Amino acid sequence: MSSASPELISPRSPRVSAARRLARRNFRGKERLFLAEGPQAVREAAAHRAGGEATLVELFTTVEAAERYADILGEARAAGARVHLAAEQVIEDVSTTVTPQGLVGICRFLDTPFEEILAARPKLVAVLAHVRDPGNAGTVLRCADAAGADAVVLTDASVDLYNPKAVRASVGSLFHLPVATGVPVERAVAGLKGAGVRILAADGAGDDDLDDELDKKTMGGPTAWVFGNEAWGLPEETRDLADAVVRVPIHGKAESLNLATAAAVCLYASARAQRASGGCRSVTVS
Repeated sequence: MSSASPELISPRSPRVSAARRLARRNFRGKERLFLAEGPQAVREAAAHRAGGEATLVELFTTVEAAERYADILGEARAAGARVHLAAEQVIEDVSTTVTPQGLVGICRFLDTPFEEILAARPKLVAVLAHVRDPGNAGTVLRCADAAGADAVVLTDASVDLYNPKAVRASVGSLFHLPVATGVPVERAVAGLKGAGVRILAADGAGDDDLDDELDKKTMGGPTAWVFGNEAWGLPEETRDLADAVVRVPIHGKAESLNLATAAAVCLYASARAQRASGGCRSVTVS
């Protein structure tokens, strides 16, 4: 058993107070820093670099977590992060979860300029328009990562990407793919169309059926899915911007699908179509 003692024992210490303030959006924006909690998020943050800089800048850990996740602490130190052994009360004070896992990292903002996403000629993009629930935003980001999407775009009407609940719900995917934030939906659609991307709005009342789109083999090209608000979907003016408004068919008696489930279905449908013979990902461009 380690004989190490925590160096941070007071929740009122300046370092702890500074970290705790990052739970609030205005302080995150001012400092351009956010919290990442738990071993999975901290491990991914330690491995991530943007613009030549390490994303993880500071790590608070209990003595027990330091022993259990010694490899993660080694990766954090290798990335240049300052590592603090902290009392459990300190971790509980900084954490935004009910049952903290003993690791809380402070990370630099990592959103990508929208122009860089367009310049990379993306093949599959998730656009979150008017998505207000941070858990849903993080889960859709995770789905996009799993489906092999090239980027995620959050419009200026959507939730803060760095909300602690959104970061947790992404389960590390936040660090895996480019994410642009604060982009007006009109600009997002126009920019993606200009980059040769077809815009599909996901809406339960859409005129086009996802199964029909797949049968017609119209989904093999570069595609961006636009997902709307959890409660009221996409406003008419946003639907009008899309090349097609597509509904996920309901074959059983369920009234509807929730946002994250519908996003997973749509993104995986596009991923499969793009990887089929003749799809945009089955062609190697020199």
